[in-house]
Amino acid sequence: MGDCMILLRYGNTNTFYFPTETGGLLLDTDWAGTLPAFFRALKQSGLTLDAISHLLLTHCHGDHMGLAGELQRRGVTLLVTQEQLPHLHDPDPIFARDSRLAYVPADETAAEVIPWADSRARLAALGIAGELIPTPSHSADSLSLVLDDGDCFVGDLEPLSYLAAYEDNPALAADWQRILARHPRTVYHAHANAKTL
Repeated sequence: MGDCMILLRYGNTNTFYFPTETGGLLLDTDWAGTLPAFFRALKQSGLTLDAISHLLLTHCHGDHMGLAGELQRRGVTLLVTQEQLPHLHDPDPIFARDSRLAYVPADETAAEVIPWADSRARLAALGIAGELIPTPSHSADSLSLVLDDGDCFVGDLEPLSYLAAYEDNPALAADWQRILARHPRTVYHAHANAKTL
């Protein structure tokens, strides 16, 4: 999958696109108001919006889901975990302060909820071999996407190297234990370059 993955850079958050036989999966978006830049990034990568069937969020912070509502309105299915549902509107008050952003809130009634136990089967239905695992040390709704080919996408999870800097951070240690149990080779962060383990 990693050989086919496309990194879209059009703001401050890395957005990842995975082409599939049944329609592409987008992982995260950027801030509200970046839709024109998003479309330019798609065009530069040889993609169109029609190539995106599903959107998955690593967590519901504004710099990761600012375009979720816009994409839903354009026919993209938002995939969420049960933990993410209560947080889908967390960015709304922030974006409401600036009407120039033309922010469209996410529509939870149109979102598809994926139970953790079903994530592998749901991703397989999209043509992606991997699973979603909870990594709540960053936020209660955070998840990581771990692919069977060794690629791992962790959103804003603190880097593994930070563990040595903390005297006691059991939540972060537990998150990395869950990830490392899947034997990843390359870790992709939302705001940093990829790291090889």
